[in-house]
Amino acid sequence: MRKQLLITLYLFLLAVCFPVMGQMTQQLPPPVPDYVVFAGETIRFDRADLRERMDRELIAFTYSHNMSTLMIKRANKYFPQIEPILKRMGIPDDLKYLMVIESNLDPQSVSSAGAAGLWQFTQATGRAYGLEVNTNIDERYNTYKATEAACSFLKEAYSKYGNWMTVAASYNGGQQGMDRRIEAQHTKNGLDMWLVDETSRYMFRILAARMMFEDPGKFGFTFKREDLYPYIPIKEQIKVTDPIEDLVTFAEEHKITYADLKRANLWLRESKLNNKSHRTYYIDIPDVKSERNAVSKIKVHNPAWVK
Repeated sequence: MRKQLLITLYLFLLAVCFPVMGQMTQQLPPPVPDYVVFAGETIRFDRADLRERMDRELIAFTYSHNMSTLMIKRANKYFPQIEPILKRMGIPDDLKYLMVIESNLDPQSVSSAGAAGLWQFTQATGRAYGLEVNTNIDERYNTYKATEAACSFLKEAYSKYGNWMTVAASYNGGQQGMDRRIEAQHTKNGLDMWLVDETSRYMFRILAARMMFEDPGKFGFTFKREDLYPYIPIKEQIKVTDPIEDLVTFAEEHKITYADLKRANLWLRESKLNNKSHRTYYIDIPDVKSERNAVSKIKVHNPAWVK
């Protein structure tokens, strides 16, 4: 009898102290849509395998709270820099989600295979598309130059394959690997190919990312304006054609800290610029006054991200 009374009292206290517990529900992933339009191409999920593969990625984005949250916060900082370059080079805006999947929008990301930067170029591929990569200068970390190199890759791949999902698969698995699979499997559509799991998922992760960025609320994510990371404008670009022996002194001469300089120019990999060949470089000087007051002046890049 006493035990029953204690149980009753316990349940009563739960009801009084935590009255909303019975109303709590777990966030469910959004349903797989009938179709999505990606880069002007309609992709339908009327085939069982396509629907299941898409569902897997929608579930992953919904429950990967830490990474999904960081992606959207960082996008407010990097999309304003990336989108004009894609437009100028004739690449559909939706291809920015490839960059999202590649690096989670972490500009200092380095993969286990040594791919680096927002677009995750390996050293060899970076050099093949015009990037300087060495211990002193690594333009894979230069947002503008790496994006231009990625656009060149994407344009070249699209001229070969003719659809953007296959292009995306080739970015993950390499064009040579995609060429071999096209020849062996007699199809140019990456969605119809038997691919390694990473590349197979890659295409659907891009589509799921696009859905999440268009409406984070459907995935259970809500943000306020001040939650987003601000884009820090560049006050000026310094044209450099000679070596710089000490970037700390260079930063001080331009009234910023060495840390400010490095954050704005991740491609500078050492504390000096060798430049024995007297190439032309442009070093960004960030607007540190704007950065100091950035939170109170955050501009929301996409109104769908905030409530």
